[in-house]
Amino acid sequence: VFARDELEAIATITQRHNLLVISDEVYEHLTYATDHVSIATLPGMWERTITVGSAGKLFGVTGWRVGWAIGPAELIHPTLSAHTRIVFTTNTPLQEGVAFAFVQATSNGFFDSQRAEYERRRDRLMAIFDDVGLPYVVPDGAYYLLVNAAAIKIPDTYEFPDFIKERGPNFKLVYFFIKEFGVSGIPPTEFYSAEHKALANDYIRFAFCKTDEGLEDASKRLQKLKLYLQSSS
Repeated sequence: VFARDELEAIATITQRHNLLVISDEVYEHLTYATDHVSIATLPGMWERTITVGSAGKLFGVTGWRVGWAIGPAELIHPTLSAHTRIVFTTNTPLQEGVAFAFVQATSNGFFDSQRAEYERRRDRLMAIFDDVGLPYVVPDGAYYLLVNAAAIKIPDTYEFPDFIKERGPNFKLVYFFIKEFGVSGIPPTEFYSAEHKALANDYIRFAFCKTDEGLEDASKRLQKLKLYLQSSS
């Protein structure tokens, strides 16, 4: 989660070079012990920012595929034109449902209770990886945990299918977790450009937007991971 001073630094650069900003703020209500600051609220940034939101992330209904873009008319009008020709339409009843959800959420404390539930699940998943001995980045928002699995020693003779081998070591690592422990994650190299993929080779992204039962099952399955830890000595 960007702090205000970080956003101010980005804003300075965008104004200096006359850039536009597309700000992905789909997790605006899922921040832990830190406040969400929209870059569009900073001085001089409203007129150059499109802010993107998602009902799927806010209300846990990703299958609905309902979102929105907020910004000045001169940016939203061409965005709407592109949307009309690419997506064409969306499900109107579900749009009505999202609108009703916003009305309800302002009066029933939904976002506060949701944040508390996700924070509890985050802490449980962190405890699981503390127990098995893998470090991670403590997330300030969203519902993902980035785990450093560099300490895992995959046997040299381990067999990988060709479609995994051709994707590189990060995909091999994730495949190993799936096949040996029955726990799936996302290879974060998918979010990197080709020249920087190696930066994420040792990491796996796990989601904690799961049931308590699912997290406890993962805890049991990951105990086997300790057999593959390399000695720190």
